[in-house]
Amino acid sequence: MAVHDQPHRHVRFHMPSVRKAGAARRPADETTTVVMTATSAHVLAGLRVLTGFVFLWAFLDKTFGFGYATASGKGWIDGGSPTKGFLSSVAAGPMESTFHDWAGAGWADWLFMLGLLGIGVALIAGIGLRLAAAAGTAMMALMWLAEWPPAKHLSDGSLSMSTNPFADYHLIYAVVLIALAAASAGATWGLGRIWARLPFVSRNRWLL
Repeated sequence: MAVHDQPHRHVRFHMPSVRKAGAARRPADETTTVVMTATSAHVLAGLRVLTGFVFLWAFLDKTFGFGYATASGKGWIDGGSPTKGFLSSVAAGPMESTFHDWAGAGWADWLFMLGLLGIGVALIAGIGLRLAAAAGTAMMALMWLAEWPPAKHLSDGSLSMSTNPFADYHLIYAVVLIALAAASAGATWGLGRIWARLPFVSRNRWLL
């Protein structure tokens, strides 16, 4: 009787490869990172545009007197002063008398209004965010000093009704402006990339 040798079949056990598993997970991790980065970019872009509209609206309302913060017929084009009402009403803080002297001055009106317009346009367009952050932070610092949140009482002795002695909305706006500039948030929904490629901007990085 002939005996036929059957070929031996070796059963091999494959241990899971940590390297392969890591390689398999990497695309998913990278995809998640890309999605998170894209989402963050859009969130920052939305924050940039909304913040820009805050400044631009303030400029438009004070210029034309739409009847919101500025009464109709009392806009800048009607001869009204954008700074007189606010600065003349300062009633606390170390710069109270200084702000009273500045109230209604032509140079103060022009600087304030050009600042509002420039910051608003820069943020909405996504260009010059570093300059907008510097100018906006300076403006917010002055307005913070004018309202002087640390004061419990005004100069006439009445309660200041300050809601927070430090972190008021002026500080929040300043931090937002700095964060948008630091994150280069002008590329999404803005002209940031085109602006950055301009020769004079490339040579002067502070204009980014």
